[in-house]
Formats: sequence, structure tokens, C-alpha cells
Amino acid sequence: MLKYSLNRLFWIVLVLIAVSFITFSLMHLVPGGPWDREKELAPQVVENLNEKYGLDKPYFVQFGNYLWGLLQGDLGVSYSYQDRGVTDIILDGLPKTATLGGVAFLIAILIGVPLGMAAALKQNSIIDYVAVFLSTLFASIPGFVLGIFLVLIFSVSLHLLPTGGWGSIDHVIMPAFALAALPAAYIARVTRASMLDVLRQDYIRTARAKGLSERIVLVRHTLRNALIPVLTVTGPELAYLITGSVVIESVFSIPGTGRLFVQGIAQRDYGLIMGTTLFYAFAIAAANYIVDVLYGVVDPRIRYE
Repeated sequence: MLKYSLNRLFWIVLVLIAVSFITFSLMHLVPGGPWDREKELAPQVVENLNEKYGLDKPYFVQFGNYLWGLLQGDLGVSYSYQDRGVTDIILDGLPKTATLGGVAFLIAILIGVPLGMAAALKQNSIIDYVAVFLSTLFASIPGFVLGIFLVLIFSVSLHLLPTGGWGSIDHVIMPAFALAALPAAYIARVTRASMLDVLRQDYIRTARAKGLSERIVLVRHTLRNALIPVLTVTGPELAYLITGSVVIESVFSIPGTGRLFVQGIAQRDYGLIMGTTLFYAFAIAAANYIVDVLYGVVDPRIRYE
């Protein structure tokens, strides 16, 4: 297990280096620069700024300097936030993004798993049809569209919730539901399919034939084995909820890392773009790593060599 964990951590480091190289290359291939938005800047001022931030050096020298700083835990500085460190900026927005993603993930699990279980246990009934319809509906609606509908209903029409911002639980409800809709639908469909497959297995019929109660059969034998495919998708879904908050944070004006990423692109802030991209890459890699480790917890038959 230790050898497997160290091997995965090594590959995560390689992935982050590859992501940094690709992102850095794409930023420099796009015409223009971070000072193009400042139309009033004189050419001499732009020259001085490029020299100050090392943008006048060759591409590979710039990337080497950035990579050396990255290995020391330095994500560089932001060009549009008055020389503030990118790490500090991301840490300011991270609690908002983490809170939003965590609440959305909890909503997705609490809706998706019971909905999928109910559909599987009542196959071909009205409950199954309603569950499949709801999962298909929410899987078809983009999060930002659902967010706009929620604002129109609960903010504009009913005046129950604020249209955006951050500060209280009221500001979390609508964006969390808008963000959780697609993962909840996906988890419900995977749970339903997995439950139906497990319920048809011989060991389930054997457990019932032995006289075990339906509750024990469901919890101890069915649900635990059916959770393995569900666990497989929860890792990427958790990463999606963190990275997918980019659009939702912009719709609801939430000052999280997603909104910082959008602002960094709009302002051609190289440091901010690199920092947020690497943060998202690390979140996805870490989520997949945690899921792989949890396989052995859920299913004792799985062993890592």
C-alpha cells in the first residue's frame, strides 16, 4: 500500500509539471500580453514592466524560472492585484470555493444515492419512472441555466434568497443546488444501475433464502457492493464541483477561485491563470487518488501490490 501511494504521488507531481508546461505554453502562444488592456501605457512603460516581471526573457528561461519557483512553493505574483502573491489570492478565495463545492457535493450524494436506490428497489414502478425522469432532466440542464432560473424564481419573484454575493448560508443555497444538479443526476443513474446489477447476483438470493431480513440484505450485502461503482464516480464528481464552480461563481458573484480564474483570463494575468489552473489540476488528481485508496476500504478484496 505504501509503495502504491508513493508511486501515485510521484505521478501526481509529473502531471502537475505537464499541466504547468501546457498552460504556460498556451498563454505565450496567444497573441498579446498582460499590458494590452492598458491602452494608455507608453511603450517604454510596457518595456519596463516586461523587464520587471521577466517577460522580456526567452520562453524557456521564463518557464524554467517559474518551475523553479513552483518547486519552492511559490506560484508567482499577480499582475492585476498590485503585486500580491498568487498563493495569497487563491487562499483568500479557496474557503468560498471549498464551502460551495462541499455543500454541493453533500447535496449531490444525499439526493443521488437515495434516488438511485429507490429507483432500483422499485424497478418499473412510478417511483422508478419519476427518478429516471428527474435524473434525465437535471442532467440536461446546464448549471448556469438552472442558476438563472433559481434566481428568477427565488430572488426576483419570491424575494426569499439573495441574487448573489457571499456572507451567509442564504448565499450558498442557490449556487450549491445549481452546481449539484448534474452530479446528483449522474450519481442517481450510476446507483440505480449498480443496485440492479447487485440485486440480481446469486449471493443476494442466497442471503434471502437463509432468512435474513430485507434490511440486512439491503445494507450489508447489496448497498456495500453497489457503492463501488458509485465511489468510482464520486472522485471525479467532487473535482468537477470544485472546478465546475467557475461559471457558477461568476453567475452568483461569489469571490472564489473560479471567479479569480475568469478574471485572470480576461486580464491576461499569467500568474493568476497558472496558479488557479494548477490548483484545479491538483484538486482533480488528489480526488482520484483518494478514491483509489478508498477502494480497499469499501471492498476488502481489493489489494494494492
